[in-house]
Amino acid sequence: MEAIILAGGFGTRLRSVVSDVPKPMAPINGRPFLELLLDHLVASHFDHIVLSTGYMHDKIEAHFGTRHKGVPLSYAVESEPLGTGGGMRNALTQCVEDDITVLNGDTLFKINHDDLAHFYHSRPTRLAVVLRQVPDTARYGSVCTDCSDRIARFTEKTSSGGPGTINGGIYMLNRSLLEEYPLGTPFSFEKDILQKKYDTEPFFAYVSSAYFIDIGIPEDYRRLCNEI
Repeated sequence: MEAIILAGGFGTRLRSVVSDVPKPMAPINGRPFLELLLDHLVASHFDHIVLSTGYMHDKIEAHFGTRHKGVPLSYAVESEPLGTGGGMRNALTQCVEDDITVLNGDTLFKINHDDLAHFYHSRPTRLAVVLRQVPDTARYGSVCTDCSDRIARFTEKTSSGGPGTINGGIYMLNRSLLEEYPLGTPFSFEKDILQKKYDTEPFFAYVSSAYFIDIGIPEDYRRLCNEI
């Protein structure tokens, strides 16, 4: 199995508490957050992991090198910001498989990756999105599905929020979905693929209740430090 971790963001919202390293390297009780993601992927038997980097990429490379606990690491460095979609497309140049797992580099979501792969391969799709049930969707927006688990609607962030399912920042996809876009072109995976194509192409949702935390804001970053 092959994975891409999107680790190239600036981490603007977290800058008040973590300013000297890129967001995925935010220290969690002496360990960089990215190490927690890599540990989970190694335990899930991934054979190759590509780190899509940009901002302060040298600090990530200096810490991890070319392997993590025996698993090969590759780097796809953005010379300029490409957005989530452009970053994924750039990282594909380091991948060899047709079906790839993609993860946000600021979210720890400890799903069962074998179950996700089975779900993805058992459906006629090029994309499975991992969703998480949360008590309040206000910060994220929500994702609605039909009775066959196909994605039916995306709802924007609203102050009203309420319980629902959110995009958990993990995808399993076929590389052809991204290779339709020119290499080096900035675009948003969420806006330009997910929200534009779900009504014409079957995208499916895999819902997991596994441990989930997004360290994009200082409050949740501190919460993870306490929980770990």
